Amino acid sequence: MKALDVLNNHRTYRNFDEEYQLSDEELQQILQASCQAPSWMNGQMYSIIVVKDKKIRKQLVELNPGNPHMLKSSVFLVFVADLKRTQKVAEHYQVDYPINQGIDPLITAITDTALALENAVVATEALGLGSVIVGSIRKDIAEVSKLLNLPDYVFPVAGLSIGKPIVEMRVKPRLPKEVVIHYDTYQDYDYQLIEDYDETMETFAEARETKLWSKKFADYFGRTPNQKIDEFLKINKFFQD
Repeated sequence: MKALDVLNNHRTYRNFDEEYQLSDEELQQILQASCQAPSWMNGQMYSIIVVKDKKIRKQLVELNPGNPHMLKSSVFLVFVADLKRTQKVAEHYQVDYPINQGIDPLITAITDTALALENAVVATEALGLGSVIVGSIRKDIAEVSKLLNLPDYVFPVAGLSIGKPIVEMRVKPRLPKEVVIHYDTYQDYDYQLIEDYDETMETFAEARETKLWSKKFADYFGRTPNQKIDEFLKINKFFQD
């Protein structure tokens, strides 16, 4: 498929043919495309855990039962921000590694990881397959990290279920361009545009959505953020106590 067609027709799939087996060639094509993503200074500050083991995937679902596709998809990838590699480099050159004194190194690594993840999504769709990103693996981040044997300086960002879809999905409407696209400087906009989008999404009527788009995020960000993330980042040497 042409790149623009793939990008403009992106859909998230959560229901996969459990009998379909992703070929090794397809998997390697996806991984290669992922590894060719842009990265800061060519640092490539991420790693990809290819989870084929059904026992591990079953345990992931037990931790996160709302995402059974982690077991039922053909393969499950976990994208992790990886500052362990650069820590090894620092040790080799016998220099300090004070990344816990600021947030920028973590932002850099998470950005690299997100770019690699998006390349994997695009490659998957170019092969005629489907995927769903699983950010909720961070809900039980310490348990997931232990299950995948992740060392310190490594942070699980998101998972990716890949497989052959069995339920067709529609292309989901996006926010009005006036809300998202700004030229030269950030421009404020009328809140009516968000209310218009609420109406658009109500009309779209995705079955899994039970709230207005705006109310969903008002409720989400109205809660205290997941404190397990903060604890994990301190324990794994990303931040000082």
